Amino acid sequence: MKLYHTKWCPECEVVRQKLVAEGITYEDEIVPDVRPLRQSVYDASGQYYVPVLVDGETVLTETEEIVNYLDTYVPAGDESGVASNPPFSLPDERSD
Repeated sequence: MKLYHTKWCPECEVVRQKLVAEGITYEDEIVPDVRPLRQSVYDASGQYYVPVLVDGETVLTETEEIVNYLDTYVPAGDESGVASNPPFSLPDERSD
């Protein structure tokens, strides 16, 4: 699974947080801010906007569509629906 995004995009952040919350491993590609320079996004999805999530033959280009897909995502060979090695941890919520 691969996520194409920019660092500053609020919609991309929604998707990234969902991936972390679900414990889904993914490859991320931070793309240029300037749309015409996002050739890899275009090659994957036929358009230049982010976020774009690619999971095998599945290509999703709308935030709500991506989040809905992740709600029902089950990694191949994993009955639990949660990957064992998330890309990074959620912040520690301790108050100290």
